[in-house]
Amino acid sequence: MSSNIFTGTIPALMTPCTPDRMPDYDALVAKGKELIDAGMSAVVYCGSMGDWPLLTAEQRQEGVARLVAAGIPTIVGTGAVNSKEAVAHAAHAERVGAHGLMVIPRVMSRGASATAQKNHFSAILEAAPNLPAVIYNSPYYGFATRADLFFELRAKYPNLIGFKEFGGATDLRYAAEHITSQDEAVTLMVGVDTQVFHGFVNCGATGSITGIGNALPKEVLHLVDLCKKAAKGDVLARRQALELESALGVLSSFDEGCDLVLYYKYLLVLNGQKEYALHFNETDVLTDSQRKYTEAQYQLFRDWYVAWSKDLGR
Repeated sequence: MSSNIFTGTIPALMTPCTPDRMPDYDALVAKGKELIDAGMSAVVYCGSMGDWPLLTAEQRQEGVARLVAAGIPTIVGTGAVNSKEAVAHAAHAERVGAHGLMVIPRVMSRGASATAQKNHFSAILEAAPNLPAVIYNSPYYGFATRADLFFELRAKYPNLIGFKEFGGATDLRYAAEHITSQDEAVTLMVGVDTQVFHGFVNCGATGSITGIGNALPKEVLHLVDLCKKAAKGDVLARRQALELESALGVLSSFDEGCDLVLYYKYLLVLNGQKEYALHFNETDVLTDSQRKYTEAQYQLFRDWYVAWSKDLGR
């Protein structure tokens, strides 16, 4: 099974809201097209960035269907409290022609049980056997998939072709050392914006799933390009990649916290995309000080990037 969908740079789409705080599917599709046109290789819909816990199953599936119908390469998140619902999302993704699955662990009920997670993952993979899939590892889901479970699943389900690591540097190294280095056919996706250099250069990642890339696609694609060159031994690219990742550091760090969607939607508003001004819960808002800090850091980075690019002769 091809792993092509899990290469390159892939933004995790957020769900824009209409004035009555319902999903704005037209704006969702427009954003997906914009990012693909910018050079992204695919999009993820209804991972953590898509606010999957706040949407109904019907709303999530409508968003997936709209993206696929628009010709946008789409990877579908399977997050759910109930395994039956996760299975339904996987089956729907295959039925409407989505391009891949991000298999999210079972949460809350028996979430720490390796046996329960094995059964959960198995049911999802069985429901969409023709879709390439990656396990989504994240400390926020309370369960760390280790090599023994991953390869037990992979032996039975050939559509499991990769691993998305949302943890920090140590977790990425574990994935590289014990999972992707054990089987060269398994792909590793960097899942957190602060670890792009480490993931590509030190861990052999082939792709990155990004949050900040929704607001800064050109700059994030530039970073990934430099990291790929650095991974092949390019000394200048290594230096430049580290400089760019450092300059992006604060904005990228928003990806690590529970307010990530609030921050990244606000960056889109600063970009002029007012359809991202609202959240599904009226009380989900940044504080005044958070907004001011975000504005200052965003302007600081954009000014730096213009000057830095000129210095590079770009």
